[in-house]
Amino acid sequence: MMPNQQRVLEILVEAVDTLTDDFDLIEFLHRLSTRCVELLDVDAAGVMIVDQHGELQLIAASDEKTRLLELFALQHSQGPCVRCYHSGRAQLNISLTSSAATAGFGPFAARARTAGFTVTHALPMKLRHQVVGAVNLFGTRLRRLSDADVHVGQAIADVATIAVLQQRTIGQIYAEKAQLQTALTSRVVIEQAKGILSERHSLSLDDAFETMRAYARPRRLRLTELAQQIVDNTFDGDIAPTDSPGQP
Repeated sequence: MMPNQQRVLEILVEAVDTLTDDFDLIEFLHRLSTRCVELLDVDAAGVMIVDQHGELQLIAASDEKTRLLELFALQHSQGPCVRCYHSGRAQLNISLTSSAATAGFGPFAARARTAGFTVTHALPMKLRHQVVGAVNLFGTRLRRLSDADVHVGQAIADVATIAVLQQRTIGQIYAEKAQLQTALTSRVVIEQAKGILSERHSLSLDDAFETMRAYARPRRLRLTELAQQIVDNTFDGDIAPTDSPGQP
């Protein structure tokens, strides 16, 4: 077995092992995003899921840099993830320098180029006929994804789909939407907490996020709970940044 194949199996086993009855969805999807960058020929990745209004919202990304987060924010109604979500089919090897390939993407393509990306892909988060979102990949080099990379990426997207669906109550549509909305609301709280830590400790937003992860994981504390305490100013622990805030 090739080393990369071995690593793929290890990551899939790691992911499945994490899917217990009580797991942190945002942390789990963040880790899957970083695994996409590790395994595939891409430089950034993110997971977008549909909210109760039928619009895609970012729930996790491989890094927390503003330039990347803005690209996901632009895809509420336009962009490769929207096209992927509505069609249920992968959108691959989209050259961000081609006006024909990015037709209908609005300001997304121009902003992506400004951020340094030249190619993007979107993989559907789909189980049978139900599509819950998309995994978005970005590259800084105009290089096509190989068939092998597409298969690995889709496998990761499938695991992400299972994670999202596991958060839902089967057959209870309103409960499903409420649970997903809770996850999306949690993302907003985490963004607020990142900003507070960034200003308080003169950190980048990425380092602020990793500092939160490094504090929460060994204490089995959900990121959302920690973030809410920071926002509410009820957190009384020591969350000063370290030289190595955390590992993906």
